[in-house]
Amino acid sequence: MKSNLIICLIFVLGGFLVTISAQERDTTIVNSEQLEVGAAKLFKDTITPTVKSLTLREEPIDIKQKIEVPFKPNSTRSVIYSAVFPGLGQIYNRRYWKLPIIYGGFLGVVYAVTWNGRYYRDYTDAFRDLYNMQAGRPGGDSWKNFVPSSVVSDIENDVTKRQNYLNRFRRQKDFYRRNRDLAIIIGVGLYALCIIDAYVDAQLYDFNMSEDLSMRIEPVIWTPTPVSKTSVGITCKLVF
Repeated sequence: MKSNLIICLIFVLGGFLVTISAQERDTTIVNSEQLEVGAAKLFKDTITPTVKSLTLREEPIDIKQKIEVPFKPNSTRSVIYSAVFPGLGQIYNRRYWKLPIIYGGFLGVVYAVTWNGRYYRDYTDAFRDLYNMQAGRPGGDSWKNFVPSSVVSDIENDVTKRQNYLNRFRRQKDFYRRNRDLAIIIGVGLYALCIIDAYVDAQLYDFNMSEDLSMRIEPVIWTPTPVSKTSVGITCKLVF
């Protein structure tokens, strides 16, 4: 009977020990799972801000945005524009302040050509009509517009006075013809100057001149050469 009692106690003690061991194993599993969940959460909370901080900022990019390039006029195009119409080359080069000078000069040329041309035609007609009257050929009376009315009859009857007025009319028509031709030459020169200015302005558009403009005068000694001896002089240096 004692042996049976001892066996029963052994079974009870073994069952108790097995139960405790199972509880400890469950507790260990639970603790391990909690530890893994906590580590994962900690890792996520730690890494997420870092990843977010490394994420590129998404900003809208304007593809149509143009890159500003410094303006540099083309000299050939500037010459062509200026040749087609004076002043267009200066407009293309963005030298607008030159336009009043150019157009003012051309207006002066046009006025000089027109004014001198009109008087040249008037004195030519007067000379021709008076010459025809002296030669006995029919002609007009345009010459009477350039002489006083009190001497018209004297010119018609006096050959000497008539010849004097013929010489006067000849000098006057030659004078106005010469001025008209000179004004035309000046206009052609102004036209050519417009083209040259447009070309030079386009070539030197981005030329940067230093503000350091100075002149220095220094003594200098020239070493002897086979054809000259040692000499002393002064040099002038321009800095620009």
